[in-house]
Amino acid sequence: MDFRGAHIISVKQFERTDVDKVFQVADNMEPYAHRKRVSNVLGGAILGNMFFEPSTRTRVSFGCAFNLLGGHVRETTDVKTSSITKGESLYDTARVISGYSDVIVMRHPKVASVAEFAKASRVPVINGGDGPNEHPSQALLDLYTIKKELESKQRKIDGMHIAMVGDLKHGRTVHSLSQLLLLYEDIKLTLISPQELRMPAAIVAELQANGHEVVETEDMEAGLSDNDTVYLTRIQEERFTNRLEADIYRGRFRLNQAIYTRNCQPNTVIMHPLPRDSREDANELDNDLNQHPNLAIFRQTDNGVLVRMALFALILDVADKVDQAAADVGWYTERRF
Repeated sequence: MDFRGAHIISVKQFERTDVDKVFQVADNMEPYAHRKRVSNVLGGAILGNMFFEPSTRTRVSFGCAFNLLGGHVRETTDVKTSSITKGESLYDTARVISGYSDVIVMRHPKVASVAEFAKASRVPVINGGDGPNEHPSQALLDLYTIKKELESKQRKIDGMHIAMVGDLKHGRTVHSLSQLLLLYEDIKLTLISPQELRMPAAIVAELQANGHEVVETEDMEAGLSDNDTVYLTRIQEERFTNRLEADIYRGRFRLNQAIYTRNCQPNTVIMHPLPRDSREDANELDNDLNQHPNLAIFRQTDNGVLVRMALFALILDVADKVDQAAADVGWYTERRF
């Protein structure tokens, strides 16, 4: 893949060597993400952050990643504040905003909307989530987290066992992560969900055709055993036609300290793309695991900045210039990791 000036719309764009390249650049971003050094390599560049669905981590971490490389961020955070409410097309919006920006990150509730927007854009576009379809940067940061977590336990992605739990039908994070795992070998996936919220059959078929073992079950406790990683997702209530229907499934699959101890291996990594639904009737990932050493959810969010910095550096062709534009940090920076 030629990253320079490329749109990042789908994980299907990536070969394994491309993923390795992103991860290598992400590793090099650690001094900057951890505020040990600062770089102005993107000084004067502008990111157009266009989020037409709610977002905290994705929107803020993309903005943070761009700022850490010295760039500026301009945001649209609600469709109601844009001219789309006046009937403006995605084509016209793309032509206009790309004139103001050097790169754009876009989230939109409609499947394939970001790809449509990118066709009209004059600058690179990164998919920040298009409805229930894909979330490529999330998949990359998830896999980067899995790699780092497993390596700390002398394991690797090839040959790993992973359980995905929750709303696998609507969860774009598990869709993109599953697609990315097609690049690896000999993986066992245990897909734990209600029958009605199973992983799309096409994705399951692709995984199996690629030689991976896939087990689908509604039995959470049985499905949790013998995994290197457990990846939980919330019920995606915003994807249901009738949100009351989501209540049928809310809280059905929960992980807490007792269930983890009873069913998981001692070193099983716990992941969640966030937000976790902490309401009493949901609580799919209990607060009693907050201090557990294998809870990686906040290391995930930190890794999101590294991966998104890497994407910007590669797309804007400055990955080899970051250190040249670096300086020492001039403020108090001790951080508790």
